[in-house]
Amino acid sequence: MIRRTLILAAVAALSLASCGKPAEKAAAGGTPDELTFSILSAENQSSMEPLWAPLLADLSESIGVKVKPFFATNYTSLVEAMRFNQVQMGWFSASPALSAVNRSQGEVLGRVVDAGGDATYKSIIIVRKGSGVTLDKLLACDRSLSFGMGDTQSTSGTLAPLTYLFTPKGVEPNKCFKAVRAASHQANSFSVANGVLDAATNNSVGLVFFKRQSPEQAGKLEVIWESPPLPESSIVVRKDLDPALKEKIRQFFLTYGTGADAKAEKQREVLKGLAYGGFKPADNSYLNPVREMEASEELAAAKRGSDKARIAKAQAEYDKVKADIAQAQAIEPATAPENAQ
Repeated sequence: MIRRTLILAAVAALSLASCGKPAEKAAAGGTPDELTFSILSAENQSSMEPLWAPLLADLSESIGVKVKPFFATNYTSLVEAMRFNQVQMGWFSASPALSAVNRSQGEVLGRVVDAGGDATYKSIIIVRKGSGVTLDKLLACDRSLSFGMGDTQSTSGTLAPLTYLFTPKGVEPNKCFKAVRAASHQANSFSVANGVLDAATNNSVGLVFFKRQSPEQAGKLEVIWESPPLPESSIVVRKDLDPALKEKIRQFFLTYGTGADAKAEKQREVLKGLAYGGFKPADNSYLNPVREMEASEELAAAKRGSDKARIAKAQAEYDKVKADIAQAQAIEPATAPENAQ
């Protein structure tokens, strides 16, 4: 798995090597001739590109700089491409957004609001209708079932199910299921619908897209568990971009689809294709629930072993994260989604 991740990251770097000069100009504080916007296409690029192309064209027109897309097939490629300044902004789900902030000079400047106006979504577990697989059977830990997880950096596909379901119940997927496979939400959905997997993680937004693209297969699925609300996707930019340019990008997203004229109506149609209602302001503190989940999982993993030093280190980090979040909420209590804990 590590070798595969490194290869994918290297491929991403090579594929974006031509972006070097504009990236250097952007990092130097000037206005670049071109910017690259990264998009996760774990499902497939052919379905994602038509949805994002109109928005990126509107962004190019608004900020006066050409914006081209970079479609990555995994979360690591997104983070690494931003770390090496081969992309300057992108659409990130919560966990890789935090990695980009921590490792890739990323900065959150906005968050997604779904079509219903919510700024959160949920991790879910799906099974095939009529299979008889219940949550109790899933948690029985008898190695009789096969299970599908998401990318290791996926918030809804891996982190949330571990934090909110498996770890509190003492379930270690690799020990409790007869087989565990990591794949995209779409691939897992098809596998469950066709009986290849007994159950799999997904999320509420992914299920909406699956129902739109494959309604017959989606009709074979049912949800047996859902998580507390999770932070929706966010727009992340490199913090060393020219401040004036960053503000143009911020204003574009915060005002997109908000007017009353024909242009705004056209923008709302673009958002509808993405299953979005628009974008709202956000900063790095928006990712605090993910920080807490990651610290909680590291502490739980440490406690499963006997290394006292590791346990002490994980406990100290968890306590620090909790204290930082409490301080941030005292200053700005509405920053994090409700019930995310």
